[in-house]
Amino acid sequence: MPDVSIAAPNEASADAGEQVARAGGNAVDAAVAAVLVTMVNEVGLVSLSSGGFVTVQPPDGSAPQTVDGWMDMPGRGRALGGGTWDVDTEYGGGVTITIGAGSVAAHGSVAALEEAHRRWGRLPWRDLVTPAIEVARRGFRLSSASRYYLEYVHDDIFGWDDESRAAVHDEDGAIRTGLVVVPDLAASLELIAADGSAALHTGELARLVSDDVIRRGGILGAADLAEYRPVVRPSLLSRVGDWTFGTNPPPSVGGVCVTAMLRLLDGRPHGPWDDGDVEHLVRVQRAVLGHRLDVLDVSDDLARDAGAFLALVDRDHLAVLESGSTAHVSATDSDGGACSVTVSSGYSSGMIARGTGIWLNNCLGEQELNARGLHGLAPGSRLLSNMAPTVGHHVDGSALAIGSPGADRITTAVVQAIAGFVNGGLGLQEAIDHPRVHVHRAGRPDEVVKVETDLTMYYGGVSATLRRPAKGLAGDDAMVAAADPRRDGAVRLVRETPQEPPTAL
Repeated sequence: MPDVSIAAPNEASADAGEQVARAGGNAVDAAVAAVLVTMVNEVGLVSLSSGGFVTVQPPDGSAPQTVDGWMDMPGRGRALGGGTWDVDTEYGGGVTITIGAGSVAAHGSVAALEEAHRRWGRLPWRDLVTPAIEVARRGFRLSSASRYYLEYVHDDIFGWDDESRAAVHDEDGAIRTGLVVVPDLAASLELIAADGSAALHTGELARLVSDDVIRRGGILGAADLAEYRPVVRPSLLSRVGDWTFGTNPPPSVGGVCVTAMLRLLDGRPHGPWDDGDVEHLVRVQRAVLGHRLDVLDVSDDLARDAGAFLALVDRDHLAVLESGSTAHVSATDSDGGACSVTVSSGYSSGMIARGTGIWLNNCLGEQELNARGLHGLAPGSRLLSNMAPTVGHHVDGSALAIGSPGADRITTAVVQAIAGFVNGGLGLQEAIDHPRVHVHRAGRPDEVVKVETDLTMYYGGVSATLRRPAKGLAGDDAMVAAADPRRDGAVRLVRETPQEPPTAL
């Protein structure tokens, strides 16, 4: 049984990872179990109708791999358009969200988790789903992140569907403070435990979801779910000092931005962050995020345009700098494996598919990620994503898993935490706790450089785990887990035998 460190969004998900690790599971097993629990209890942020990415550093030190389980554009054989309406909310400083059945994309996160488990996991699949079944059956309280989001949208988004309204509201119409028990959700998870992700793509759950979406005017049909496939790709690599980092490649744009920023930081900060480092960081964000808005978000060949951009970054840093709702789990183990998972259901369509207990995503309605419009892609195309689950491998054998939720702040949060830890000499928790800066609407007339003064979930929710070979501990490993104080993060360290405290990081 390997030692395992886990960093998760809430106590119940961390408990799930610990339970699986104590049963002999590795980092991948623990991360999968923890993420499945977030699909139950992180209401409004993620659900079983979600997409995501799993980046894995194999314990043998070979190149990291990313399993792409992000959303597909649905609508095979159907007229596109309709079944949606817009909601204006003050969440995140003001955002317009498209919801309704027509905003539901083809999910893929459970299929990606299953593929990662098949390749790198140890325990039976059912063992990984069992903790989520237990949480769904006994009920759960809303996390602070869910409650914060629902304060803005509980009526407009979660109030139009009867099942959704009943789940998150009390009899007076206020956000529920007691246990939330969603009818049919535990039974749906039982089907997933027995049949795997097939239950959501070709089985009974797929039928129930697609039938309800079509009945309410959406375009997600049975063929869209049946033809969905997770894709395994080599991760996009960056070297920072003695570390090699791997993150998700195109068609996700998030990993491209993380890679470009890490390369452009040029080893900064050289010690604790100072004013010059922050000024350089702002320039880096402005260059990368501005290029994303101008080119990458509207590209008809993201792999080509991302490759050209990263080549320019490597060739001429100065030229680049002078041009114009989500959950995350990290886990590492003493075998040297690392697993970083980020999943999202967008802002939620607001509807629970009848007979399933599953809140459906609204990823077609995330306007900031759909530059071509609501139904602007061909059916079967992967949607754009900010996500950047990242793993690292050090020349001394250390392994790191890191990532964050936070929409367009994902990439800037991950980069600043990595830079503070690798370049700045900060401990892993210190690097995550450090105040952040984010360039919003980079290069636009309404650009705003937002500097964090009080820690808030707007700036992300980084979680990270580290396995570092410890000196002088008879070969024992130093296991570290760090969660973001900006959210209800929770960590667990699972050790096979008692160990001496690790050396300071």
